[in-house]
Amino acid sequence: MAAGLLALLLVVGVAMVVAYPNLPDISDLADYKPKLPLRIYTADNQLMGEFGEERRHLTPIKDIPDVMKNAVLSIEDNRFYQHGGVDYLGILRAGIANIGRVKSQGASTITMQVARNVYLSSEKTYTRKIYEILLTYKLEHMLSKDQILEIYMNQIFLGNRAYGFASAAETYFGKSLREITIAEAAMLAGLPKAPSAYNPISNPKRARSRQLYIIERMEENGYITAEQAKTAKAEPLALRTSGDKRTLHAEYVAETVRQMVFAQYGQDTYTRGLNVYTTIQSAEQMAAYKALRQGIMDFERRQIYRGPEKFVDLPEDPKQMEDVIDDALEDHPDNGDVMSAVVLEASPRKVVVVRQNGEQITITGEGLKPAQSGLSDKAPPAKQVRRGAIIRISQLPKVGWEITQLPEVEGAFVAVTPQTGAIRALVGGFDFAKNKFNHVTQAWRQPGSSFKPFIYSAALEKGFSPATVINDAPMFFDAGVTGGQPWEPKNYDGTFEGPMTLRRGLAKSKNMISIRILQSVGTRNAQDWIGRFGFDEEKHPPYLTMALGAGSVTPMQLVSGYAVFANGGYRMQPHLITRIADYKNRALVESPAPTQPDEAQRAIPARNAFVMTSLLQEVTRSGTAARAQATLKRSDIYGKTGTTNDSMDAWFAGYQPNLAAVVWIGYDTPKKLGDRETGGGLSLPVWINFMETALSTIPISAPVVPEGLINVGGDWLFEELARNGSVTTLGVGSEGTAAKPAPLPPGEEKNRILDLFRN
Repeated sequence: MAAGLLALLLVVGVAMVVAYPNLPDISDLADYKPKLPLRIYTADNQLMGEFGEERRHLTPIKDIPDVMKNAVLSIEDNRFYQHGGVDYLGILRAGIANIGRVKSQGASTITMQVARNVYLSSEKTYTRKIYEILLTYKLEHMLSKDQILEIYMNQIFLGNRAYGFASAAETYFGKSLREITIAEAAMLAGLPKAPSAYNPISNPKRARSRQLYIIERMEENGYITAEQAKTAKAEPLALRTSGDKRTLHAEYVAETVRQMVFAQYGQDTYTRGLNVYTTIQSAEQMAAYKALRQGIMDFERRQIYRGPEKFVDLPEDPKQMEDVIDDALEDHPDNGDVMSAVVLEASPRKVVVVRQNGEQITITGEGLKPAQSGLSDKAPPAKQVRRGAIIRISQLPKVGWEITQLPEVEGAFVAVTPQTGAIRALVGGFDFAKNKFNHVTQAWRQPGSSFKPFIYSAALEKGFSPATVINDAPMFFDAGVTGGQPWEPKNYDGTFEGPMTLRRGLAKSKNMISIRILQSVGTRNAQDWIGRFGFDEEKHPPYLTMALGAGSVTPMQLVSGYAVFANGGYRMQPHLITRIADYKNRALVESPAPTQPDEAQRAIPARNAFVMTSLLQEVTRSGTAARAQATLKRSDIYGKTGTTNDSMDAWFAGYQPNLAAVVWIGYDTPKKLGDRETGGGLSLPVWINFMETALSTIPISAPVVPEGLINVGGDWLFEELARNGSVTTLGVGSEGTAAKPAPLPPGEEKNRILDLFRN
């Protein structure tokens, strides 16, 4: 026995002499720099996205709350601050506990875990164990206890790609580490031993059992009182899941930022702990996400039911059936509030479904209407809602549960601050996981009537005014004029109303009015003018079809163009990133947004922007977007609807002086939305829904009247036109022709203006 002990000591001694000099250099741990992910934040410091193999948020020991440290020490190494790295007392206690088969905190100290996790492999050999002990002593010699604990609490893997307790707090509870409770700290402290086995999301029962044990250990060690322990055990935990309503849906923004940062930093983007701060406002981003999804789902309810996504055979054995349902729904995950379920029974009057968590839901009445065709006995087998069908359901406030389907139509939303170009909200599509194509920046679509204001703006510089009278009458053009086929344009409603003011023509979105205006301005002149707003001139060929928005724009371009009207005539470059910092929050790049436009950025005269704002106010007051002012109950709303030929694209572009926003809805492969689908019916409600949140605290305002304008008969005219006493007419000559602008007789000018406004 003595000889064996002597031999063991000799082996250990030799190992120390031979191995100690060959241990890894640990000096770099004094300035601990693990692989840290790229993290992207809103302007109000809400985390939007994280990119990297490891989710980690490096947190100094001084910023780790005591409740978290105490929970970890209680379960992992309560004598951490007393022992020298190897807890011999703990080893003895663990051996006795193992003999008695009772729970123990184990013999591996926090320092030993750091040695193992940072430098050594996971193989279980005597050699590795000796190296672990030697490295533990080296760590204890070179680093302070707080440094070792800091490394441990940032380095340890805690499941769901989370490394360190700060990252785990966000991953599992959606909150910062400084906000966690005793109950939450105890749940997180249970993860290091077995992150998968004690995962509170996938293994809630085992995680709960370990949490209760840790709370007891915290009480035994004097970190919490008996009353605190009792409260912690009773506290319900709100775990964060993929469908959590607290999740800030800014996936398209985060991906855009990731691409921009990667272009600058390459692969270091994912490891050096860059923190990127953006112009996004979290409340507005969430409002935009919800509004666009609601608008698309409202459209989806008007579509024909396309049938279940798949069918599975459900066994009679309950356990086997549970496994089949779990597997099926694993392949068809929830899409936000559009959830997946398996049908257990179905009839025209009632459908019973089961969710992945085992919850059974009964759908009746109004909730069955969207899938009525699939509930008919005559429905084709592939479209029939029957037992074993995988379908989508959602919950509405007034209807309750209803059957629905994932939409095929797509959409885009973007909002900017007109004075600075700061992007405040951006949603590039219905769901990033379903379609990563960013429709805000990548979708080139015809803007339709939402493009008309830029033609009207050009006309103002050519002698037109809001009071100019233009004839809404039929027109015909041969191929030479249009650059294509012969063209006989129509108004959306198919009617012609005769002479009307330019103001009324825009409010009612009359195509004949826009065409006559462009014909008078000149297509080349108009093409040059729209370039001032940031549009690609080559994407708007100089033909009369430009008057109806036959060119191509992206939603980002369109919102930038409308921002020129909103800010008094300045072209501001949209921007997203304000600051890039390293993992210690030291600034690497800073580009704070300007507070006001610079005169060098002027795109159009201030008076032009003011008159256009007045015209666009009429659209939202009495025109195709009258619903905007009526719903929002404020007069400082300006904008224009847009519906392209055959209703393939639906737009609304508009602004309040402090916020410009654009909504687009359409199919990726252009096809008809429906005969009755318009920008006013599809996209405008999304815009209004967003603005109800975004403008809730902003008082009503009115733009300041710039120099060079005179109010005549309740309308704003350029000073030189008003002083000349001329109000022009256009297209009131022979049928189907376009006459040049001509002045009215001076004595009739005022009466004509007043008569037009009465009408």
